[in-house]
Amino acid sequence: LTFGGVMFMHNYSGGGQLLCLGICTVLYVMFTWWRDIVREAVFEGQHTSVVQEGLRLGMILFIVSEVMFFFAFFWAFFTSSLTPVFNIGGVWPPVSIEVISPWGLPLLNTILLLSSGATVTWAHHAIVAGFKQESETALYLTLTFAIYFTTFQFLEYIEAPFSISDGVYGSTFFMATGFHGFHVIIGTIFLTICLIRLYFNR
Repeated sequence: LTFGGVMFMHNYSGGGQLLCLGICTVLYVMFTWWRDIVREAVFEGQHTSVVQEGLRLGMILFIVSEVMFFFAFFWAFFTSSLTPVFNIGGVWPPVSIEVISPWGLPLLNTILLLSSGATVTWAHHAIVAGFKQESETALYLTLTFAIYFTTFQFLEYIEAPFSISDGVYGSTFFMATGFHGFHVIIGTIFLTICLIRLYFNR
């Protein structure tokens, strides 16, 4: 997936095919993992309290690793913006970079993210309390917000007046927001599976 993505971005022969193969492989692994989780939990009853604690600990460690992952991007941003080097003109944003206004799509996407956080929390509390219809409604709203966020992020990338190759500003912006958008897409897939399982009373 990574090699295919890099090859595709640099227009190497076979990059697109390798990227598609990587995406298909990841989707297949996700499908088989979910299938096994559902099979073990619902049909085989293997999700004892010990197994559930292990899954919970695994998720906590995963979240901690993600925090550190994004910490690196924030470190790059703050290092570059608070102490700009002479190569970029000694100012931030660099000379000749036209920035995106924070009051347009970025503000709307921030509102969508905060709203989706509220609705997914609502869904979680509704599931714990046993309110199936309410939790389904909250998950539908969350997925709607996520789809709108991803769409607006894509539009922002298309309309951006700079690219990933525009020095440290472009690379930091596109790497941080790109990986964040990728996480939103993965979260959307996970929540879709949760909604399907909820619909079938699992």
